[in-house]
Amino acid sequence: MLTLDIFGFQALWSPYFFISVAVLTAGYFLVTVKFRERFSGSEPLTKRQASYFVTAVILIYVIKGSPLDLLGHITFWAHMIQMASLFLIVPPLIIMGIPPWLWRFALGKAVFNKIFVFLTKPLIALIVFNGMFSIYHVPFVFDAVKQSMLLHASYTGTLFFLAISMWWPLVNELPEHQTLSGLKKIAYIFGDGILLTPACALIIFTNSPLYATFSDPALWAKSLELCVSPTLLAGLDLTGPQMFSSMTLVEDQRLGGVIMKIIQEVVYAIFLAKVFFEWYKKEHSGIDPAPEPIPAE
Repeated sequence: MLTLDIFGFQALWSPYFFISVAVLTAGYFLVTVKFRERFSGSEPLTKRQASYFVTAVILIYVIKGSPLDLLGHITFWAHMIQMASLFLIVPPLIIMGIPPWLWRFALGKAVFNKIFVFLTKPLIALIVFNGMFSIYHVPFVFDAVKQSMLLHASYTGTLFFLAISMWWPLVNELPEHQTLSGLKKIAYIFGDGILLTPACALIIFTNSPLYATFSDPALWAKSLELCVSPTLLAGLDLTGPQMFSSMTLVEDQRLGGVIMKIIQEVVYAIFLAKVFFEWYKKEHSGIDPAPEPIPAE
């Protein structure tokens, strides 16, 4: 069985992507710390906000710049770890990691504000994100996206923006953008889980390989060009994912669907508990104090 080392350091660790992520992180701290006073209404960056953002950036590099990205083009289960992490874990961390005053500055731009406010309406956010996610995993769409650098970048980028929109009603900390109450947030989370289930079920319970970019050696090799130099690939004699994994294509596919569903359930359970306790605390914070005892005659 072959190892990923045959693809070389650049394909494994994406040094240029690492530099981009490092520049993004540096820009974040320059804006939120060094040049913060240039923005009206700005407040000092908190450790909580910084930790959320840095965690999100590290995850982005692990998902798209580490060997996991290469493995995601070789095996379907690794691809689903990427999808779950990129769209279910990173977006809420990004939203909570960017200070509210910086969000207000971005939303102060009229064109962006109109688009963002529309896409973050709860019902629209749920339908559009889950619809685009499900369409992505329709076999002919999936195979087309996996064979084109432009399609892959544009579809993934659009889906990430829609994931931000989907998470916004749940985790944003701007009072003027609170569109859901405690119980409505709980219903929103349940609705999100239900809408994501059909795509996972299709993947888990199908008895044959769905995606040609994993089952067809030529298309599989073509999809590897998204993260491996075509020149390097031309010098390798590769026949398919079975050279790197002992699982059959159907087992790999089912494992990917199960992993996606498990990560989704764990993430949603965490936020469900968070929303419930915040709602419970708010509901019981206004309880009238116990009446004073009536003095004895």
